Amino acid sequence: MRYLRYLILGIIAVALIVVSMANRSAVTLSLLPEPIADLVGYSFSITLPLFIVILGFIVVGILLGFVWEWLREHKHRSAAARAEREAKDLKRQVRRMQGEKHEGKDEVLALLEDSGTAR
Repeated sequence: MRYLRYLILGIIAVALIVVSMANRSAVTLSLLPEPIADLVGYSFSITLPLFIVILGFIVVGILLGFVWEWLREHKHRSAAARAEREAKDLKRQVRRMQGEKHEGKDEVLALLEDSGTAR
């Protein structure tokens, strides 16, 4: 299974390298369209190789997907935390009730009753 994962990662890496080599030409990215930039009086543009733009947007998309999924799973994480707190409270109550049950008894007999060997 590990080799299959390495094979898939290798194929993805080769595909990214091929796409990067095929898209080395420079492109200019502008923050605003030219008419709006003239109207606002602010113009920002940067010239980068196309493969950097492509890979950058892939990374941004993956990060946005992770954040979106983390936010979507919040209700599940909070429910699990609530269930864990409730389980701890119940365990604490069981220990306290067992202590009350064996109050005034011999310690050895109480231990045997707890282990289920005493009859």
